[in-house]
Amino acid sequence: MLRELVAASHLMSMEQLPGAVARHAAAVGLHDVVIYVVDLQQTVLRLLTGKGPDAGADPGAESPELKIEGTIAGRVFQTMTPVVGQVFDDGTCQYWLPILDGAERIGVIRTTIRRDDAGLMEDAEYLAGMIALIIVSKGPYSDSLSRLVRTRKMTVSADMQWRLLPPLTFANDRVVVSAALEPAYRLGGDTFDYAIAGDTVHFGVFDAMGHDTTAGLTASLAIAAFRNGRIQGGDLIEIGRAIEEVLTEQDASGRFVTAVLAELDIRSGVLSWATYGHPPPVVIRKGRWVTTLECQPGTPLGTGLGVAPTLCSEQLEPGDRVLLYTDGIVEARDPDKQEFGLHRFIDFLIKRNADGLSAPETLRRLVHNILEHHAGRLDDDATVLLVEWHGSSGKEAVLEALGQS
Repeated sequence: MLRELVAASHLMSMEQLPGAVARHAAAVGLHDVVIYVVDLQQTVLRLLTGKGPDAGADPGAESPELKIEGTIAGRVFQTMTPVVGQVFDDGTCQYWLPILDGAERIGVIRTTIRRDDAGLMEDAEYLAGMIALIIVSKGPYSDSLSRLVRTRKMTVSADMQWRLLPPLTFANDRVVVSAALEPAYRLGGDTFDYAIAGDTVHFGVFDAMGHDTTAGLTASLAIAAFRNGRIQGGDLIEIGRAIEEVLTEQDASGRFVTAVLAELDIRSGVLSWATYGHPPPVVIRKGRWVTTLECQPGTPLGTGLGVAPTLCSEQLEPGDRVLLYTDGIVEARDPDKQEFGLHRFIDFLIKRNADGLSAPETLRRLVHNILEHHAGRLDDDATVLLVEWHGSSGKEAVLEALGQS
């Protein structure tokens, strides 16, 4: 099944995926496969439909949209764990599974299989993994997928930001990286980036002045310079200087970006960082807020003032969570003008971790909680990036952090 699906995928559009999956899966006993992908705000799952006589599921027979809260599909998405759904009298059942690209949650699938057939359940998990790889490979040039994951119109600035972002979640056997942004459809100047090279994870959070398309352009320039500097092998101070030069050269209007630039050695657990007019990182250790990583900051990037920050370092312990965030997270106000606040922000993350929620699910709920606090609409962009280091604890600790132990 997987071999034939891979062979078919080379000349396949996104619209042809449901039909190809249904056809090849049915041949091995996985019947009526349907694919749901999550929307940008991670509130609903939307049916991926095909075209032509071999299009897979009949759109009229399936719910086009399933809420993440209060549904079996939503529970599978939240927990990243397969669930047996409806059971039928003929000895079959509906089996729901997450679609995961590594640790990144793409959506869920549902298939009908013989009840309690462990072999078919395992085959379904392999199929879900293959579907994830195909969606990721086809996604960059599929407007159909882009339309499907959007529930309303998006500004040009937000469109630009989303297309530049890395996946919201990454994990290997030592580290988990997860992020969240809001407002999804009106992003202005907030953004983040991360990448791994050898034993080093490079990451940063950026907040550009303003909330318009120009702010998005400024943030995009900063990200491009950040990536360019990393690839050329510069240290954090050199990269910060390169971002400063690009911004001042390209924009003489005084636009600037606040930022935290950081890197983590995933073997030793040594964290290094530099701040540019931005809130400092926070460390959560063993279920409590242990420190705010204060360090002499530099001036915001693009101001041309030339005040360089101090490069600081901290030895992390296995299980530590490092949080980078923009001020929109803590300054979100409710109708009574009460700020969400740093203490409430940290306390929310600690409590959800104690509940056993994974890092991506914790951040999903955090953003929705902030939106609820702010009556559904933010006045400023809000971004949070979480880096969780597990040292030599290995794969088991990372799976536990992802809720898959």
